[in-house]
Amino acid sequence: MTYCVGMVLDKGLVLMSDTRTNSGVDNISTFRKMFTWSVPGERIISIMTAGNLATTQAVISQLEERNKTPGERRPSILDAPTMFQIATIVGRLLRDVIEGRQDDTGMQGEGPRFTASMIVAGQIKDMEPRLFLIYPEGNFIEASFDTPFFQIGETKYGRPILVRGYDKTMSFEDAVKLLMVSFDSTLAANLSVGLPFDLMVIERDRFEPLHHKRITAEDPFFKLISSSWGEALRSAFYSLPDYSFDDPVT
Repeated sequence: MTYCVGMVLDKGLVLMSDTRTNSGVDNISTFRKMFTWSVPGERIISIMTAGNLATTQAVISQLEERNKTPGERRPSILDAPTMFQIATIVGRLLRDVIEGRQDDTGMQGEGPRFTASMIVAGQIKDMEPRLFLIYPEGNFIEASFDTPFFQIGETKYGRPILVRGYDKTMSFEDAVKLLMVSFDSTLAANLSVGLPFDLMVIERDRFEPLHHKRITAEDPFFKLISSSWGEALRSAFYSLPDYSFDDPVT
């Protein structure tokens, strides 16, 4: 399993992904799930992946090959004129890879064994930063005022934190802190999500990462966030009114 989050702010985009891949409790590996391409002064594109590892690696590898030899029949994300068209390219490629793998193995009637989903984020010069969620079928939706962040993978444990804490006007630093709490909550609840985490901050109209870091288990700030959040939760719990078996509070 995995956990990835992409978030839209007034200031730009913030992305975080874990790196754990497992096929059972005794077969756990670390693989990068965040991939970034940039053309200085012109565009920056980042993709995060969740799902079948062979499927997502095939999509990323084909995108890399297209960037080397672009053409009309093999469109490159480095040549596409809009982020919408980039999302379309990625969606079609993901759908084709999944359908091709199912055809090769004869698994069409047995469910989406090779399924995967992706978050596409970035900005092209003179346009707005944009964020898309790509489904296995190749279709996608875009982040909006009503849905300002996307999650893929193991989403349920970290979502309540994001829903309660998100503010589109927040600073990049506060957004990173919010994502760390969300990831810490997911990490504590599900063994299929694990460190290290990859973090990227994309500032509006800056076509290279403002901040890019791999957060390991020894990262002092993440350790402080994790311990402080646990203490804050316990303190908040014990500050709530006590339940009584006698007459209820009126």
